[in-house]
Amino acid sequence: MDLEKHPAAPAPAPAGLRASDADRDRIAQILGDAVAEGRLTAEEHSERLDTLYAVKTVGELEALVRDLPAPGGAHAPSASASSYAGAAGPAAETIVAVCSSSSRKGRWRPGAHTRAVSVMGDITIDLTQAVFEQQVTEINVTCVLGNVEVLVPENVTLRGYGSGVLGNFEVRGMSRGETDPQAPVVIVRGFSLLGNIEARPKLGARLVDLARKLRKNLDG
Repeated sequence: MDLEKHPAAPAPAPAGLRASDADRDRIAQILGDAVAEGRLTAEEHSERLDTLYAVKTVGELEALVRDLPAPGGAHAPSASASSYAGAAGPAAETIVAVCSSSSRKGRWRPGAHTRAVSVMGDITIDLTQAVFEQQVTEINVTCVLGNVEVLVPENVTLRGYGSGVLGNFEVRGMSRGETDPQAPVVIVRGFSLLGNIEARPKLGARLVDLARKLRKNLDG
């Protein structure tokens, strides 16, 4: 008779518990894997992603992925598919401009999470030539008496959730019909106080090699 005591497995979070940022990141990752595998269309992915940042509880989040396989399960994405959509990006980065200016542009690798803080400063985050290593890239912006501009390629899905107090928070070009279903999703979340936050596609800039690169990974 085995009398050894084993620690009980941690209980799942109650459905009515308020969702944390980590909970939302986990669900966003499952949705990103699903669209890369073809389990969700681009339209379905966009709709669920919009809902992801609108709901409040863990139970509402879980309902978004109830019909999708969990990471690491029997139907987890193959290594070739996850090399683009499910791979973890580089470490989170913080960009700060206090009475100064700062920018990220050219051929760089944004992390899954980037935080930008502008206090009487200017920040430019240019993703038009960036190398994305994850399906969903989130940029959190705090702007006080400053200016923050985020530029993305035309065929990247752009989403925005934020507000301004005596300031401006604007995300333009969130059209679902013009985006590439295999392109990354960029989410801009921010708060502006007496400042300006603007995110928009850069005309003429496109990530043209995404579909070809992904097909090569899947075939190879």
